[in-house]
Amino acid sequence: MPFQTSKSFLTPSERISEVLFGLIMVLTFTGSLSVAEADRAEVRTMLIGALGCNIAWGIIDGIFYLMGCLADQGSGIRAWRAFKRAPDPPGAYKVISGLLPPAMAGVLTAAEYEPIRRRLEQLPEAPARPQLHKQDWLAALAVFIWVFVTTFPVAIPFITMHDVHRAMRASNAIAVGLLFLNGFAFGRCAEYKPWLTGLAMVALGAGLVLLTIKLGG
Repeated sequence: MPFQTSKSFLTPSERISEVLFGLIMVLTFTGSLSVAEADRAEVRTMLIGALGCNIAWGIIDGIFYLMGCLADQGSGIRAWRAFKRAPDPPGAYKVISGLLPPAMAGVLTAAEYEPIRRRLEQLPEAPARPQLHKQDWLAALAVFIWVFVTTFPVAIPFITMHDVHRAMRASNAIAVGLLFLNGFAFGRCAEYKPWLTGLAMVALGAGLVLLTIKLGG
């Protein structure tokens, strides 16, 4: 039953969303830098702000992941208790069908549900409450690393280049490349045209960054 397994690591669509959010945040810092007027002190301040923001976002996402683990386990425990309280086999079938994808649940017959019900009856009792396990904490750490590492390349030119103008151009090129790859991956996940989705993601990311800057983000 679901209460016995922890929440899996981020799905492909969740990973793509995390990269997009992180890129937007770091681009609001780099995009607000004036190439004509910025000196090394201002670049350093921008870098501290951008990296600090992404570290904070990674920590928050890790916490959200752990909350999701507890919520998923709690949902499984509720489903198990509903299964055990079912007054008859048809009632148990209804609980089981609620845990399955609709397309699958709609084609199973009572005769096919019955072996599943019998197997579930043999499982041990559910725990009294959800609890976090070692793999949950490790996965939350992986979420933090994913958020930080996938957006850090945008800041690298400002660390390695002394010319602010060249650093900005390189940073923007990296950001465009990451946005395109992000959109390309999303297109493959969504079974849509990857190249078109990649270009659309670049446009969407640029628009969101401009909007965020205009709103004072």
